[in-house]
Amino acid sequence: MEFLINIAEIILTTIFDVLPIVVILFVFQALVIRKKPARLKTIMIGFVYVLVGLSLFLIGLDEALFPLGKLMAQQLTDPGFLGIEKGEDVHWGDYLWVYAFAAAIGFSATIAEPSLIAVSIKAQEVSGGAMKAFELRIAVAIGVAIGVAIGTFRIVTGTPLPYYIMAGYIVVIIQTFLASKMIIPLAYDSGGVTTSTVTVPVVAALGLGLASTIPGRSPLIDGFGLIAFASVFPIVSVLGYDMASTWLRRRDKPDSKEEAQWTSK
Repeated sequence: MEFLINIAEIILTTIFDVLPIVVILFVFQALVIRKKPARLKTIMIGFVYVLVGLSLFLIGLDEALFPLGKLMAQQLTDPGFLGIEKGEDVHWGDYLWVYAFAAAIGFSATIAEPSLIAVSIKAQEVSGGAMKAFELRIAVAIGVAIGVAIGTFRIVTGTPLPYYIMAGYIVVIIQTFLASKMIIPLAYDSGGVTTSTVTVPVVAALGLGLASTIPGRSPLIDGFGLIAFASVFPIVSVLGYDMASTWLRRRDKPDSKEEAQWTSK
């Protein structure tokens, strides 16, 4: 019974969250555009699908992802798993499996991110195939994996968050001057699309679970901040991917003068 009440509350909350978007769209359609929306029946059915999907997703977060994130953090930081005795000082190097798991979960969550899939497909269409959708997704996922792993290292060591973020943006600024102009807006957007439906709940659950299990860490102070890493480092990885691709193209492209001399002989 309690589970059914929880489902009903989540559905009502989702309806109230989506309602302003529906109202704004239809108000503009009626008062500004002054035309009846085409395929109104299809649009209404689509909104129902959105409500059902969001409700089920939120239920899944409460029932599975958040508890699972906390459970995995507890298991990976358990003294028995780390091979140390309770009360013994723990070095940051003892948490290597935590960093590996953080990188793996960050990569897999990003690959499954619907917003990233949509942006990468559009990027491939607009670029005429010059930018491959799958390669962009891989580059962004690698950036999130590295960022989340570094973020968990910060939680373990308890070092200040601003230092990492400032260092990351310094790297982004330097790369912005070196990367091609065509990739810069897409790279910056890639940092934003990662903080969406799938990645945010998974990464947040990992950070809160980790901060609540490591001695001396506060879930409020140390548990949050992983999402910032998941936003900065994809920009670094996409710009780095572009710089590496440009360098490889220049290296593989034969010099026109040398080629002309070789063909004349």
